[in-house]
Amino acid sequence: MLKNIPSIISPELMKVLLEMGHGDEIVFADGNYPSSTSGPSVIRSDGNDIPELLKAVLLFFPLDVSSDSNVILMKPGHQMIPPIWASYKEILEKSGEKPLISTLERIQFYQRASKSYGIVATSEKALFANIILKKGVIA
Repeated sequence: MLKNIPSIISPELMKVLLEMGHGDEIVFADGNYPSSTSGPSVIRSDGNDIPELLKAVLLFFPLDVSSDSNVILMKPGHQMIPPIWASYKEILEKSGEKPLISTLERIQFYQRASKSYGIVATSEKALFANIILKKGVIA
């Protein structure tokens, strides 16, 4: 055990966050996402939801401010804005990071996610809750 690491961050997730370099991306996938067949390694986070994971991860994870976008959300095929996005925006703003949020259509999101460093498979029940974070540098 180590001090001050939230228990929601598993040893495997912490290892992946430490291994990632500038510009690498990590996906936090909802319970409906095809994590195991998407390509990159899967980090299991069963029983956890994405907002709680984001709060914990953003304590350690710098977002890439040199990019056009450092947070990518999966856009629904219709005009609805998923309610969970408001939670994400609030968490990101409170983190002290500078979120540059963009959206991708589902298939484009899958293609981008397939090139990510890893996918965190959660038990998130909200629809279109998938989110990609792009890692920055510590100044």
